[in-house]
Amino acid sequence: MLTILGFVMIATFLVLIMMKKMSPMAALILIPALFCVLVGKGAHLGAYVLKGVGDLAPTAAKLMFAIIYFGVMIDVGLFDPVVRGILRFCKADPVRIVVGTALLATIVSLDGDGSTTFMITVSALYPLYRRLKMSLVVMTGVAATANGVMNTVPWGGPTARAATALKLDAGDIFVPMVPALATGLVAVFLLAYVLGRRERKRLGLLTLDGAGTGTATERAVPEPAAGEPVLAGAGGGFGARVRTSVFRTVSIRTGKGRGATAGGGGGTAHAGTGATATATEPAPADDFQGLDPHRPTLRPRLYWFNAALTVALLVLLVLQTLPIPVLFLLGAALALTVNFPHMADQKARIAAHAENVLNVSGMVFAAAVFTGVLTGTGMVEHMARWLVDGIPDGLGPHMGLVTGVLSIPLTYFMSNDGFYFGIVPILAEAGAAHGVGALEIARASLVGQALHMSSPLVPAVYVLVGMAKVEFGDHTRFTVKWAALTSLVVLAAGLLYGII
Repeated sequence: MLTILGFVMIATFLVLIMMKKMSPMAALILIPALFCVLVGKGAHLGAYVLKGVGDLAPTAAKLMFAIIYFGVMIDVGLFDPVVRGILRFCKADPVRIVVGTALLATIVSLDGDGSTTFMITVSALYPLYRRLKMSLVVMTGVAATANGVMNTVPWGGPTARAATALKLDAGDIFVPMVPALATGLVAVFLLAYVLGRRERKRLGLLTLDGAGTGTATERAVPEPAAGEPVLAGAGGGFGARVRTSVFRTVSIRTGKGRGATAGGGGGTAHAGTGATATATEPAPADDFQGLDPHRPTLRPRLYWFNAALTVALLVLLVLQTLPIPVLFLLGAALALTVNFPHMADQKARIAAHAENVLNVSGMVFAAAVFTGVLTGTGMVEHMARWLVDGIPDGLGPHMGLVTGVLSIPLTYFMSNDGFYFGIVPILAEAGAAHGVGALEIARASLVGQALHMSSPLVPAVYVLVGMAKVEFGDHTRFTVKWAALTSLVVLAAGLLYGII
C-alpha cells in the first residue's frame, strides 16, 4: 500500500504543477500533508516535517548566502569579461545564443554549485532572449541539462554522496566516467544546436556586421512590448515600427528575397520584393547584455580582489576546509563589507537579491515537507524495495545497466540524499550477489544527473525558473524529455566504453 501511495503522491504532485493547478510551493506542502493523513500517520506529520527541515536547513543556508555572494560579484562586475566574450560569440544569431547558453552554463558549472550557474547564465542571457523574443524555456532547459552533466564533478553533490554511501574514493568513481560524461556534454551542445536552429527558423536571423545572411522563412515582426526595441526586420508586405536611439542599422535578408527597409528615427518600415530588410539593434555588441556596463555598483578597482576572493572560496569548497554553508556565509559577509563599506549600500544590495533568496529558501523548506513525509512514512523505502525486488534474476549480472536506467527516474523523483544513501546501497548489495563491483554501481548511479537538475526537489532549479520568469510546469514539460535523452546518451556511452 505504501508503495502505491508513494507513486500516486509523486504523480499527483507532477500533474498538478504541470497543469498549473497549484504552485510548486503549495503542492510541495499540501500534497504530502494530505497523503500523510491517508496512510494513517497524520499524527506524526509535525515530526516528519521538522526532520525534513532539519536535514535541508544547511542547504537553505548555503543557497541563501551563495545567492548573496554571487549576486554581489555580478553587481561589481566580476563576471562581465566572461559574459562579454560569450555575447560576442552569440551575436544575434539564435543558434549561437543557444549554444552560448550551453557553453556559459558548462563553464560556470565547474564550481559544482547549480544556483551559481543559473544566476550567472540567466543574468547574462535573459535580456538577449527577451529582446530577440526567443523561447525562455529553451534557455532554462539547456542551462539545466548542461549543469546536470557537470554536476557530477567530484566536489559536487552526487559523486561525493555515492562515494560516502559505498565507502569509495570519489576520484575512482569520477575519473573513469569522464569519457561518458564528455559524450553527454557533446549531446547537450548538439541539443543546443538543434534547438537554436528551430528558434532561428521561427524568428529569423540577425547579423551585427551589416551583412544580410538569409533565413528560411518570411515573417512579420510582432508588435514589441512597451519599452522593447525591435530587432528583426519585417517581410512579406508587413510594416513594423522601429525605435531608434543609440542604435545603428543592420541588414537582414529573407530566404524568399523579400524584405523591408526600416527607416531611422522611429519611422515605419515598408516592404519591397527583393529588398534588404534593415532593423535596429545596439551599436556595440556589449549592449546586448543585461549587465549594464555603466551600473553604479561596479567596482573596477576591486576587480582583482574579488577575483582572488572567489578563487579562494572555490578552492576551499573543493578542499572542504569548512562546511559549504559556513564558507558562503563568510564569503558573503566579506564581499559586502569590502565592496560596499557603507551600511546603506549593503542594505541596498541585500534588498536587490532578497526576492531570489526568499523564493529559493521558501522552496527548500517546502521541499522539506515533501521529502520528510516521503521518507518518514516509509514510502521511499517501500518504493525502492519494490523496484529492486522487481528486477529479474537474469539481469543480476547487468546491475550496472539496471542502476543506470533506474537512476534516471529515481534521481528525478527523489533527493540526491534519498537516492544515494537509500537506494544505491541496496542496488550495490544486489550487484555484489551477482559479482558486480560497487565502483560500477557508483558510476552508473551518476547517469541520471542531467535529468535530476530539473527535479522539483532541487532548490537551484527555482533560482533558474524564478530569474528567467518561467513557470516551473512549462520548464518541466519542455526539459524532461531532452534531459532524459541526455542521460540515456551518457548511459550508452558508459556501456560502449566499458565503464559501466
